[in-house]
Amino acid sequence: MRYVVSAVLAIILMAAETAYPYSGNGLRGDVSVEVLSDQGNTLLTVPHRDLRKGATRITKQYVEARKGERYSIVIRNRKAERIGVVVAVDGRNIISGKRSDLRSTEDMYLVNAYDQGRYDGWRTDQDSVHRFYFTDPGDSYSMRTFSDASSMGVIAVAAYREKDRPRPRQEEIRGQESAPAAPSASIAERSKSLAARDEAAGTGFGESQFSPTYMVAFDPERTPFQKTLVKYEWREVLCRKGIVHCGTDSGSRLWDEGEYAPYPPAYRGN
Repeated sequence: MRYVVSAVLAIILMAAETAYPYSGNGLRGDVSVEVLSDQGNTLLTVPHRDLRKGATRITKQYVEARKGERYSIVIRNRKAERIGVVVAVDGRNIISGKRSDLRSTEDMYLVNAYDQGRYDGWRTDQDSVHRFYFTDPGDSYSMRTFSDASSMGVIAVAAYREKDRPRPRQEEIRGQESAPAAPSASIAERSKSLAARDEAAGTGFGESQFSPTYMVAFDPERTPFQKTLVKYEWREVLCRKGIVHCGTDSGSRLWDEGEYAPYPPAYRGN
């Protein structure tokens, strides 16, 4: 296994320091999570729940997925200290690709105090990622690679404080061993995964993009102070569930936008 218990990957792309307009769609809190399309606009977001479980604040929201569209996850840190964030898409850690339970022992990114990070895809090495895009479950990275539909259509972020909160320092990557092969899924797990409904949305493994990182020392607390869960769905599914209003506008009887009086049926005039 890799020795990453006290070391995490921190994004250092210049793009991560670019100011993105805040639309107010991301749920408020010490950490906000937004899903942006490549056009730069925040996708339609509907808050769902905001609760506490022990020391962890949990926020849930729905987001409209658009088939084939590339997207990014933007995480804003409003705290006066750097934090570590474990990010999972469709149940897989976006750095390692491993099944994620959002634990503090997983690979994570750092977001500095009052700063933000933008995460565009699945990390395949220290200098590149493969882009996120909305697709059908069968084409998703989670299904194609791991036959895993256990958390399809969910973007999950767990934010952790640092134990000792030392000043950031660069650290070399030491003694890495090759990661063991992932165990094959059981027949029951595969059957459950393959039974994913056609109406669900998933995230694909897109084209490669340059995205350099480096290792820094970071010792996270055991329990996250905040979790954000984003359920992304096709618009027709959001409409059917009543999460967004998609009915036709009946208009107002006295708000006639017509121009002139129409002729009566079968009228024979001069």
